[in-house]
Amino acid sequence: MRNKKNLAGKVMKVSPHKVKFAPGALEDIKKAITRSDIRGLIAVHKITEDRTNFHSRAGARKIAAQKKKGRKGGLGSRKGSKNSIVNKKTKWINRIRAQRELLKELRNKSIIPTQTYQMLCLKCKGGYFRNRRHIKLYLKEQNLVQLKK
Repeated sequence: MRNKKNLAGKVMKVSPHKVKFAPGALEDIKKAITRSDIRGLIAVHKITEDRTNFHSRAGARKIAAQKKKGRKGGLGSRKGSKNSIVNKKTKWINRIRAQRELLKELRNKSIIPTQTYQMLCLKCKGGYFRNRRHIKLYLKEQNLVQLKK
């Protein structure tokens, strides 16, 4: 019967695992030898194709649900360049906001005078400072302020 299944699979252009024989037609199927015999049995629905999907989507649905919740987005799952994850503009916005916030804080606490504040703001705008720590370092090196520890 395995040979018949293989032959039917080739005729129907499906896997032999998907070929189903009708329970009452086993005698007729045993007599079938040629491809044309098999075609005849297919025409009268004694040999049919099983349409069930063997590959379950349950796991895929579970993972999709997790991704929807924001899981499974770790460093190993990310594709693309550094800038495709967080683009340059967003990085710049975050950096400049933090720097300006620091400068305003220093000015409001009277740690730096207004002139120094303005000069530092322009330097920030020009991209001179890497981060907040760089501003503090610059203030120390230039003796513009004695930072409190």
